[in-house]
Amino acid sequence: MPLLVVRNPRARRYLLRLRADGKARLTIPRGGNLADAMVFVQRNTDWLKVQLEKLATRAPSPSEWRVGMEIWVGGERVRIAAAENGAIGFGNEALMVPDSTGDLRPAIELHMWQQAARQLPKRVADLAELHGIEVMRVTVRNQRSRWGSCSRRGTISLNWRLIQTPEQVRDYIILHELAHRRHMNHSQRFWQEVERLCPEYLEAERWLKLHGRSLR
Repeated sequence: MPLLVVRNPRARRYLLRLRADGKARLTIPRGGNLADAMVFVQRNTDWLKVQLEKLATRAPSPSEWRVGMEIWVGGERVRIAAAENGAIGFGNEALMVPDSTGDLRPAIELHMWQQAARQLPKRVADLAELHGIEVMRVTVRNQRSRWGSCSRRGTISLNWRLIQTPEQVRDYIILHELAHRRHMNHSQRFWQEVERLCPEYLEAERWLKLHGRSLR
């Protein structure tokens, strides 16, 4: 089984989690070592097997979006509905589509991506100005495994699917990347900066852990 090992100085104990992609994530706390970590993994082998069995039987997210289905928009589950003249509606959004009886996902995702491309860079600029952080460039991308990233040259890249999350989750991801402009790592000082910029960041992380997989 693939094992991703990470060190987290904020962790108080060894942690083992199974990710949605089937990889196990092992967290080593401050003062921990790899040898003790592997002993911890061996003690939890049976637990991992059970989690893998549950993952294998978990129903995947629907690959197609059709009228009557629910999708995430702005942190809320909204139903796709057929409207007049070949249009569809979802939440407060309305969109013209060639065929409302087919797979609506490509058209809806393109629409949301375009919205994200307009809204997210402006929000980055507002938060960067508020906290006195310089950003050179903002891009909105179709990242499959990351919500955002920050380069050493000051480019922040954001996943367009953030438009589907609650506003506070969106802001947390942006502030997380802005914190990287001061600390290009995940050190204790970085997380202290995240907490200073976004005191309720743990709530946003919990939302993503609970619902993030259903957005992809």
